[in-house]
Parts: sequence; C-alpha cells; structure tokens
Amino acid sequence: MRLVTRIAVNTSCGLALVALAACGSPAAESGPFADLSGAEVANKALTATKKAKSLRVSLDMTTEDGPVKADFSSNTSGECTGTLSMGAGGSVDIIKTGDVVYTKLDEALLRQEAKGEPKEEVDAVVKMLAGRWMESKASEPDTKDMIEFCDVKGLLKDLEANDSEASKAGETKIGGKAALRLTEKDGKETHTLVVAAEGDPYILRLASKGGKEPMTMDLSEFNEPVSAKKPAAKDIVDLGQ
Repeated sequence: MRLVTRIAVNTSCGLALVALAACGSPAAESGPFADLSGAEVANKALTATKKAKSLRVSLDMTTEDGPVKADFSSNTSGECTGTLSMGAGGSVDIIKTGDVVYTKLDEALLRQEAKGEPKEEVDAVVKMLAGRWMESKASEPDTKDMIEFCDVKGLLKDLEANDSEASKAGETKIGGKAALRLTEKDGKETHTLVVAAEGDPYILRLASKGGKEPMTMDLSEFNEPVSAKKPAAKDIVDLGQ
C-alpha cells in the first residue's frame, strides 16, 4: 500500500491548512453565530468536533498519483470499517476491531501492487487473495499505513488553531442540515470550513481548492455506533499456509 502513507500525510496537512482559527472577520449582524467572528466560530467547531466519540469521514482528493476516495466510520475505542480507493488502481475494504485488522483487496489493487512481477505469480496471488480477507495486527508497519482513517483522535489532533484568518462566507446546507461556511485564502488556494448551525457546532466539511491537490472531506454520523465485526472464517485467507 505504497500510496496510503502519502495520502494520510497529505490529508493531515490538508486538515491543518483548513483549521481556520485565529484572527477572524467581524461578527455578522444576523444569521447563525451572529454574535461570533469567523475565527470564534471555527474555534467553537474545533472544540465540539474533537469531543465526538465516533464519526464518519468521506474524502475525495486529487493527488499527483490520481484521484483518491475514502469512506470510513470509526470511534475512539478503535473500532473501524471503511473503504479506500485509488483511481483506476482498485480499492481495499478495511475492518478494525481491537488490535486486529482485516483487509480485502480487489483484483485491480492486487495487480497494481504486484506490478512488475512475473505474470504467473501475479495471477496466483490474485486467485488466492482477490475478494478475501487477510488478517494482521494493527501494530504492523504496513497495516498502520492502511488504518490512518481509523484513528479518530489522530485525524482530529491536526485541527489546531493557527495564525490564519477565517471569514464568514454565508449560510449553506450539508446533508439537509443548516450550516455556516467559513473561508480563507492562502495564495491561489481557498480553504473552506463548513460548521453545523443547528445542534452541536460540528465541522461538516473541510475543503481546499486551487492548489495542486484539491480535496473535500465530509464529516458526519457523530457519536453513532460503529459496527466492526470479524469476517466469517471461510472468507479469511490463512497467510501462514
């Protein structure tokens, strides 16, 4: 999973870039958070989001290696399920429960990872592994790279206040929920933070455009149960054999 580490690093950088929380715009006269500046809204959203015990992260990102999409539900107890796809390079399904991780690569990703190997060896690997689960420990180096999106605290720790300036950019809706947009310019890039305007002021969307690797990350399903169950034994490959 050579791309996964780079994706995780870039995503963390993206999170940091769109933290949008220091100097702010003047408070709006009406609308959600009317008595707060843009920076104050951002800080309020950061605090609320970091308190979430579980959430769903949906990422759509363009990298130098092609488009990347991720969709993960995880909680602070370490339970996680999700899918990571990399353009035409296929996808991997991931289940993490406790300190055990189950991964299932499709044929396209298996062939991509084995590129350059003899055809008969690649075909044998595909026949054995495609569509079946492999089991590993979460602490294993290769596995750790694949479960970056399972670490709720790790993802959110990069959302720190910095010296950027957040400005209110109008009301909007995300998933039918009323929200407030905050934006910041950084050279050619525009960073956007969308905050829920009803209920807890969770961050609903982080986005960056205009740069080399534009991305949109949606956050949802805050504090909802995460069901991560071990696959059926018949669907797990015994790599020891």
